[in-house]
Amino acid sequence: MELDLDRCTGCRLCQLVCSVTNFSENNPKKAGIRVVSKLFTDARYDVIVCDQCGTCADVCPVGAINMDEGVVRIDADTCTNCGVCIDACPNGALFSHPEVAHPIKCVACGECAKYCPRGVLDALAGLRKVAS
Repeated sequence: MELDLDRCTGCRLCQLVCSVTNFSENNPKKAGIRVVSKLFTDARYDVIVCDQCGTCADVCPVGAINMDEGVVRIDADTCTNCGVCIDACPNGALFSHPEVAHPIKCVACGECAKYCPRGVLDALAGLRKVAS
């Protein structure tokens, strides 16, 4: 997946949209996408989002993570929240939140791409079709 990071202004609207879409609340700390400021290093932002590589599924000790039509999905009922997948993620795209009983990651719904005012996330639009 390629993102046009040069276009990102750090507005974090993607995080808001993600948390509202997936958790029905305005809590960017629960978003499956994160915008990280790099202003003090190279004057831009990084967008951290799951690229659906499947590394987390390979290491999950209970088989709670599976690939479904190109999208990595976590079965919340099976997940023990052990954190092995979080540690193994090569992109740092999985994380935990104290109010959620399983790791949070991008589910490729594409809503963030739909609302990104700068077109940073257009690459996710293709994943949206897969996830639907």
